[in-house]
Amino acid sequence: MKKKLLMVITAMMTIFVLAACGTDDEKSTGSDKKVLKVGMEAGYAPFNWSQKGDSNGGVPIDGSKEYAAGYDVEIAKKIAEGLDMELKVVKTDWDGLIPSLQSGAIDLVIAGMSPMPDRKEAIDFTENYYTSDYVIVVKEDGPYANATSLSDFSGAKITGQQATTHYDVIDQIEGVNKQVAATDFGAMRVQLQSGAIDGYVSERPEGISAEMALNNIKYIVPEPNFEADEASTAVAVGLKKGSDLREQINKVLAEISEEERQQLMEDAIANQPAAQ
Repeated sequence: MKKKLLMVITAMMTIFVLAACGTDDEKSTGSDKKVLKVGMEAGYAPFNWSQKGDSNGGVPIDGSKEYAAGYDVEIAKKIAEGLDMELKVVKTDWDGLIPSLQSGAIDLVIAGMSPMPDRKEAIDFTENYYTSDYVIVVKEDGPYANATSLSDFSGAKITGQQATTHYDVIDQIEGVNKQVAATDFGAMRVQLQSGAIDGYVSERPEGISAEMALNNIKYIVPEPNFEADEASTAVAVGLKKGSDLREQINKVLAEISEEERQQLMEDAIANQPAAQ
């Protein structure tokens, strides 16, 4: 009798140990699905931002009490669903996205990143999931509020986010007073409102976002616009070199119609937090 009781206790302990030995990813999601770790800044509205709760389709940020939401998050959810994987958002500084991808800390970059040639040397990209154009964000009552062309910004203090095409194209403005690159869009918005800069280069969705979120801010689409190829105004999913997920993700993206992509962006712009 004692022997049988001992065998039962041993079996129960074995089951308990095996249950406790699941991977961190399995325990954190409560799912048997493989985890898809997606890196983004969570600070580039309307593509991605941080918020307190799960409204507007927010997804928990790994290791944080905050949630990520926005256009990139919606695309990430569709990709995770298409791959039958569990989405995990990993908040990562812009400069750390590619190194994190290369090291395996994340599986994908979905962060409004353009598939530029220099980046393609380091990582692979999927087909584009959004294409936009450049704008210059200024103060409504500032000295460049009525500017319409690039030449109108001669002498203006203009900046852009570091390590982006936004910053590179500033050189196309003759006579511009190019400022030190900013780390993120939040910093540039503060600089603009304080008068430290006259404007910053961005893409249309972010320009619309800034105009809606902040008082006394507007965006200008210069005509003619900055010279740039499609790769610099499009955004795609970044993957580790040789990743076998590329073809599968392209199939998922191909099923998202242009109308749905535009609707997702419109919703993201409408839902963005005012503080972004």
